[in-house]
Amino acid sequence: MTQSPRYLSPDRRPGRGAASRETGRFERLAYEDTDDGWDRDEELPPLRTEVSEERPRSLVAYNASPDIPFDRSINPYRGCEHGCIYCFARPSHAYLGLSPGLDFETRLIARPDAPEVLSRELRARRYQPQTIAIGTNTDPYQPIERDRGIMRACLEVLRDFKHPVAIVTKGTLIERDIDILSEMASQGLARVGISVTTLDADLARRMEPRVPQPKRRLATIRKLHEAGIEARIMVSPVVPALTDHEMERILEAGAEAGAIAASWIMLRLPLEVSPLWQSWLAEHYPDRAARVMARLREMHGGQEYSAKWHHRMRGEGHYAEIIAQRFRKAARRLGLDRKLPPLRTDLFQPPARAGDQLSLF
Repeated sequence: MTQSPRYLSPDRRPGRGAASRETGRFERLAYEDTDDGWDRDEELPPLRTEVSEERPRSLVAYNASPDIPFDRSINPYRGCEHGCIYCFARPSHAYLGLSPGLDFETRLIARPDAPEVLSRELRARRYQPQTIAIGTNTDPYQPIERDRGIMRACLEVLRDFKHPVAIVTKGTLIERDIDILSEMASQGLARVGISVTTLDADLARRMEPRVPQPKRRLATIRKLHEAGIEARIMVSPVVPALTDHEMERILEAGAEAGAIAASWIMLRLPLEVSPLWQSWLAEHYPDRAARVMARLREMHGGQEYSAKWHHRMRGEGHYAEIIAQRFRKAARRLGLDRKLPPLRTDLFQPPARAGDQLSLF
């Protein structure tokens, strides 16, 4: 891999996944950092996280994908400070005129009005409740949620409306909201998926630099389980030649922690993610880079990624089928192969507001 013209040295990006600010695909101009010829003795400061705000007019996003088990989702934040180098959501930053690389994890956008907008949308006369997914694009429990609290406020809205929610996260901050989630779970309204990519602490630190360590995430599964909240262990993503050998051990650790089900997804490299990922491989695991990419191309007809329905999540071919068989066998042995019933929608009821006409019955 050749070095990106917008490459930042490691001392300028501590705790970051990407190494560069690659220009987004919608930009008319490409930018390049060059030496201006001035001699300087001072060192440039490390890259800091910047947070701006957005006032969304709508929050619930709908999809008709046959590959995912939900038709709607919400995102309290754009961008994600966790910095997972493999994150398939990175290209979404290009729509904002920002880099899917370092901008995605350092230039974040908070949506403080999200709870109010969500409440308004749920009150619409034509609204029909179905499970809302949170965390399918960017993690709602990334570090800035500790100060902003937007995710917790959205959960309070969903609780008050008795609306079902399914959360996916790597963030242990979800433990803060166990009080709300346990109440909802007792009514069949909440379920959580915790993603564990590897049990190797060093690999996790490199690949997911600002995510809590694997053991800490497993402890979160245990706390959710003890609070009566159904938790799923997600082996996601499976990285060929890097984490694939850990699948059974991750499932065993999840089952021991109290997970009641499991799922897996193969590494996906859409759009700008592929060059970012290959640059990361060249920097951290140059001895395995060729093998990792060869496996991925093998599963996508010679391409680095294919977005075909029923194909993009797991690939196809000999290697993909071996991984699928290993998962099925391990999940069955551990009792994690259960198909969970859908969350309840029959309890949905917009709460009364001041001045509303109350029902007599």
